Amino acid sequence: MRYMLIMRNTAESLRAVEGLDFEQVINAMGAFNESMITAGVLRGGDGLTDAGDGQVVEFTDGDPVVTDGPYGEVRELFNGYWIIEAESKQDALAWAVRAPLTPGQKLEVRRITDASDFTDFADNEFVKKEEGWRAEQEGSSAL
Repeated sequence: MRYMLIMRNTAESLRAVEGLDFEQVINAMGAFNESMITAGVLRGGDGLTDAGDGQVVEFTDGDPVVTDGPYGEVRELFNGYWIIEAESKQDALAWAVRAPLTPGQKLEVRRITDASDFTDFADNEFVKKEEGWRAEQEGSSAL
C-alpha cells in the first residue's frame, strides 16, 4: 500500500525554523530520505515553495475563480510530502515519527487509493482507462 506523508506548518513551527541553519535542515531531511531509499519504501516526494507564491482555484456555482496565495491560515498550509510504500498504516506511521520536523509541525499520514478501492466499479469505463493510464505512465517513467 502507498501512503502520503503530508507536512503541515503551524505558527509554532514557523517560529522554530527561523533560527535554524538551513544546511542542517537539508542534511537532516537528506538523511531521512536516504534511510527511506535504503529501506526501499520511498516512492516520491518534494518540498513546496512558499504558499504566497501559489495560486488557488476556487470552485463556486459559477466559473472557477483563481486567486493568489496564500490560501488559508498558517494552520491549513502544507509545505511538502513523501509518498512511501508500506505494508500497513502502522508501518507508515513508524516512518512518519522518524521525520526530522521542527516543534509544531504536523505530519498527516493518509493511504493513497488503489484499484482495490474500486472493485465495485471494475466495469466502469474510466476505472478501466485508469488502469491503462497507470500502466502507460509506469512504462514511460521506467525509461
